[in-house]
Amino acid sequence: MLTGKQRSYLKGIANTTKPITQIGKNGITESLLEQLDEALEARELIKVNILETSLVTAQSAAEEITKALDAEFVQAIGNKFVLYRKSQNNPKIELPKS
Repeated sequence: MLTGKQRSYLKGIANTTKPITQIGKNGITESLLEQLDEALEARELIKVNILETSLVTAQSAAEEITKALDAEFVQAIGNKFVLYRKSQNNPKIELPKS
């Protein structure tokens, strides 16, 4: 569970990050989950864009993906959301303490 200070820190990093993938009319598929799982392991912090043709909202997609991939929800703004999960093999982001 992220603290407010850690969430704010991650929001600052995510501000300059570009979305790595998009969710369209097919919604959340198994291949998308695999792609996001690999991206979280490699980058730890990812931003995802929801297309207008998608039937899911950014908030609902983030909740579903967070549960499926055991990640932490950072924020959702408009049609984008940000997720974080510490890398098992190669941690890069050092979170502030409490």
